[in-house]
Amino acid sequence: MRLDDLRRSDNVEDRRGMGGRPFVLGGGSLLVVLLLAWLFGANPLTLLEQVGTADAPSTASVPSGTGSPEEEKMKDFVQAVLGETEDVWRAQFQERGMVYRDPKLVLFSGMVQSACGSAQAAMGPFYCPGDEKVYLDMAFFREMSEGLGATGDFAQAYVIAHEVGHHVQKLLGISDQVEAMHARMSEREYNQVSVRMELQADFFAGVWARHADETRRILEQGDLEEALNAASSVGDDRLQRQDQGYVVPDAFTHGTSEQRVRWFSQGFRTGELRQCDTFAAGAP
Repeated sequence: MRLDDLRRSDNVEDRRGMGGRPFVLGGGSLLVVLLLAWLFGANPLTLLEQVGTADAPSTASVPSGTGSPEEEKMKDFVQAVLGETEDVWRAQFQERGMVYRDPKLVLFSGMVQSACGSAQAAMGPFYCPGDEKVYLDMAFFREMSEGLGATGDFAQAYVIAHEVGHHVQKLLGISDQVEAMHARMSEREYNQVSVRMELQADFFAGVWARHADETRRILEQGDLEEALNAASSVGDDRLQRQDQGYVVPDAFTHGTSEQRVRWFSQGFRTGELRQCDTFAAGAP
């Protein structure tokens, strides 16, 4: 991914090293829980409550702005990708007579407080519509690479673009409509709606990639394949099979590997917001 010409966003809030004492999951694979937690949407606390927690010595890394050279390089990468999402979505909204409101992206380690509640690094990236912020512990990228083989900088860019996609849903009023329906749904019905929400965020990530490449030529050889591999790697069916050896479709919350790849690809191929209706009748 070409970064040199990209504007760095100033909407990154660095809270690394400020999180205090994180939780340690009571048994099982931390990597699997981290990856599965990402699949549970904006507030991963529900999953934490299901598996239980125990106190442990603090593993918070370093004070804000004083990370290792590798960490600071990754922070610069995050700022570059976020800046490009801002530029693309501002232009897309302006074309439609709307104003894009930039989200904040919070870097954290250990634990963090959001308008959606407390969260910890092991829960993975999430978007909180209550404060319009994306929360990210950059260690997730290492876990994604080592645990699922989702390697490459554009795989990481896909994760950021997906979470920003949820912010786009918030600004378009989609997430508020879905949340208003939540109380009237069974868990199975809400899981089905959640899948469509997540696939739409994948679509928006593809739209971003298309327009960012058209305007800035950000893609290098192999980048698109990295994003598609990442989308496939975090499909519900693949993660369930890896975690428990079998698949439970009624428990899907983000969609299958095939669906995630297909909707990201459709966003990238068309670049058109009007093609984003994952809520239409029939299978997503």
